[in-house]
Amino acid sequence: MIIFDYYIIFINIMGFIICFVDKKKAINHKFRISEKVLLIFIFMGGCFGFALSMLIFHHKTRKLKFIISIILSIFIWILLIELLLNNNL
Repeated sequence: MIIFDYYIIFINIMGFIICFVDKKKAINHKFRISEKVLLIFIFMGGCFGFALSMLIFHHKTRKLKFIISIILSIFIWILLIELLLNNNL
């Protein structure tokens, strides 16, 4: 369970950072991080950090694909964490 905790912390920090980096690249008109990579980080568990970064930096907040992906991913990860906590896996 400790490895899972570290994974969740790490992937959410990475989700936060990757959203921030993409926002900075967008502002500076530089080569962007692909939406595919961003969505992969969201569904790998970085949805909480990515959502926080979206709100702080106002990045991808008008993209319905990202809003739906964040909500769906958060729902899935909350269910997964709840299952792990209740079953002591």
